[in-house]
Amino acid sequence: QVQLVESGGGSVQAGGSLRLSCAASGYTDSSNCMGWFRQVPGKEREGVALLYTSGGSTHYADSVKGRFTIAQDNARNTVYLQMGSLKPEDTAMYYCVFRIGWACPAKAYAYIYWGKGTQVTVSS
Repeated sequence: QVQLVESGGGSVQAGGSLRLSCAASGYTDSSNCMGWFRQVPGKEREGVALLYTSGGSTHYADSVKGRFTIAQDNARNTVYLQMGSLKPEDTAMYYCVFRIGWACPAKAYAYIYWGKGTQVTVSS
């Protein structure tokens, strides 16, 4: 059973930075997709940043391109989301996701492994 443990998040003023971490365990295959979705009440979950762990290809939502960076530490089975130039509209619950296999679809229904979520609040 894959387990995801998130850390980071919190409150920051607009223009600031935060880093989220997600440590994964309980799997053996090194070719997977990991990343982050976010959700605000009343809206669908949005794929923010996704990374294919074998090869390093990435996907970013248009709304975060140039401001967020996803990276991995294979030795620690961890992915990071460095968030910069944060805006109030980035305020959301951020969830770590994990998908076995080579594809990284930006659709929430494609992921069965989810972290518990960490709140990010950006004030203006």
